[in-house]
Amino acid sequence: MATLTGKIAVVTGASAGIGAATARELADAGATLVLVARRGDRLEALAKEIGNDSVFLAADMALDETPQQLLDFVIGKFGRCDIIVNNAAILRPGKLEDFDLADLRPMIAVNYESVVRTCHLFALAMKAAGSGQIINISSIGANISAPGSGIYGGLKRALEMYSDSLRTELAGTGVRVSIVSPGTTHTEIFEDMKAKGQPAWDSYIPGLDPSDIARAVRYVAEQPPRANAVRVHVYSSHEMF
Repeated sequence: MATLTGKIAVVTGASAGIGAATARELADAGATLVLVARRGDRLEALAKEIGNDSVFLAADMALDETPQQLLDFVIGKFGRCDIIVNNAAILRPGKLEDFDLADLRPMIAVNYESVVRTCHLFALAMKAAGSGQIINISSIGANISAPGSGIYGGLKRALEMYSDSLRTELAGTGVRVSIVSPGTTHTEIFEDMKAKGQPAWDSYIPGLDPSDIARAVRYVAEQPPRANAVRVHVYSSHEMF
């Protein structure tokens, strides 16, 4: 059922994994997509695949100026944004002796700062319009304390606190804020670990498919204006956390 027909939905990190799957799922529901990631060739192919007059912007979400560039692009193309899914993220885990401090700032930039900047700018525009939906992709790692994952999990926990605060502030304005927290999911986020010869988290258990998370995002996006699915956690059936 095309429940999102006429909606303009932005998805960051849309060139692969959860982002690409989410774009397909929202397009299937009738939305027109604005796809954002660094790999323009992948975005172009995906935009053609999903149709619905979808467009793309090749950009690096880690850069300070990209969120404003993205908002300007969406408003210039469509005049508004109804849904934004902040999905872009990177994972650089490592125990005390192994973690490279050079990876710290890029993780902060992509996993937290870029999401806050994007939420801030889009929330202002949505509030002025009287409606909109912000869906931030977190992780069940935000609530798991494990060796080597403290930075990634800490940033996701900070993102959840920010999201909850923003949701509270925007209550009653027509702008809803939600969190979708995936469990272990087979995506390219683990490629850096595997390239370094480290066993990735999806090496230990049968993980989720990106489409599993995409369906959760669609569920959140399809709620009527009177309802807000604030937090949706999707675990692999093999996870015990």
